[in-house]
Amino acid sequence: MESVWSFISPCIPYLVSFLALILLLEQISYLKKKRFLPGPKLVFPFIGNAISLVKNPTKFWDMQSSYAKSTPIGISANYIIGRYILYIYSADLSHKIFANVRPDAFHLVGHPFGKKLFGEHNLIYMFGQEHKDLRRRIAPNFTPRALQTYTNIQQRIILNHLKSWCQKTGNESSGSIPLRILCRDMNLETSQTVFVGPYLSSVARERFNIDYNYFNVGLMKLPIDLPGFAFRNARLAVERLVETLAGCVEESEKKMKNGEEPSCMIDFWMQEHLREMTQTSNNAFELTYKEIGGHIFDFLFASQDASTASLLWAVAFLDSHPEVLERVREEVAQYWVPESDTVIAAEQLREMKYTEAVAREVLRIRAPATMVPHIAGVDFPLTENYVIPKGTIVFPSVFDSSFQGFTEPERFDPDRFMEERHEDRVYKKNFLAFGAGSHQCVGQRYAINHSMLFIAMFATLIDFKRDRTDGCDEIAYVPTIVPKDDCRIFLSQRCSRFPSF
Repeated sequence: MESVWSFISPCIPYLVSFLALILLLEQISYLKKKRFLPGPKLVFPFIGNAISLVKNPTKFWDMQSSYAKSTPIGISANYIIGRYILYIYSADLSHKIFANVRPDAFHLVGHPFGKKLFGEHNLIYMFGQEHKDLRRRIAPNFTPRALQTYTNIQQRIILNHLKSWCQKTGNESSGSIPLRILCRDMNLETSQTVFVGPYLSSVARERFNIDYNYFNVGLMKLPIDLPGFAFRNARLAVERLVETLAGCVEESEKKMKNGEEPSCMIDFWMQEHLREMTQTSNNAFELTYKEIGGHIFDFLFASQDASTASLLWAVAFLDSHPEVLERVREEVAQYWVPESDTVIAAEQLREMKYTEAVAREVLRIRAPATMVPHIAGVDFPLTENYVIPKGTIVFPSVFDSSFQGFTEPERFDPDRFMEERHEDRVYKKNFLAFGAGSHQCVGQRYAINHSMLFIAMFATLIDFKRDRTDGCDEIAYVPTIVPKDDCRIFLSQRCSRFPSF
């Protein structure tokens, strides 16, 4: 033992000096990339400010926003897990990022360590013609005919869950219930049924829900890809989810080959795929079942948590703005009577202009996915004075953009989206809830419809009141933003009876 120590002890000063040199070079590299930008002057070795990000993401991103707003350039810097990051406050600079998603500029990643979670061949990582071709083939999933099929499904599921919420609140000793998990479960069932319809068995749905929860938890944890860690559990869960969805794709293709009518999104996709195959001599669609399953998972991820956040904020703002709630109820009553036992038709939904304005204003003032991370594939000149170094993770802030340009942006005011004021057109560049550029959300009409249907049905069928506590409206990241109290409310049945459809 002494001989081993006698061998090691002379090396210790050199090891310490080597580690000190590495740490010094890391700090110099960070400061060299940061240059004159606001942000921490010194960072912890390797992990940077990852711990503060994980412990309190709201405070972390508020600080980055404050740094960025403190300078005319509208950018701030930081360092996380060995990666230099930039936060973009300016709406104009955010558009510049969105407009330059290509191999020799920026790569959309969706999550700072998204490729490990989603895989290399995910829709969000595609460029050029391959990306355009896939979006063209996805488009038939969101035609008016398809959207009408989805709205019928959405309304049935929303109705069933509203009934169960009323039953649940009667069983709670406190009388109030938090809506976040209830909304999440409702949206997960909606997404599963709209996207893959009858192809998920009850057992598969149960396992699906467990795996999706693993995925959600892993999104907010450190990217440690080792057994027992949440990030590893999330990655493996995604693999299982995609395999399940791939099986649904195969079953749908068989059904569409038999000439049956589409009943869900994957049916519309497979129907169009088969039509294209018969009209062209070459192999028109070279995606495997697993690849399509991966893209369906993208839709699920994009719609699930963002939609849950939007519905929670819609309830919160309707409660705090009773005049808005009354106008929604009056408008819905012009087109839909619950006692008629009929669903809201697509043409009726299109006429609910104020309800749509409410849905859009909720998205503006509380953009659920507050940032859209990209990675710089090259050194990119963002401004005359600053070049983004290659490898930087860039976070354009969708949230901050929504508070630029608009009249009294801090005020919840759905009328700004009405025809008389048309701020949505005047300040279109600032409304980035669905992104911009080539990767703008292809399913945004579906998302708006879902929010409108929930607002219309919830306001019409339910009486409700927030169970207010100090700080209940503060923002919490889960990973989308939600009210800190999970939107705890008192609720009861408002209509004489629930509709039956």
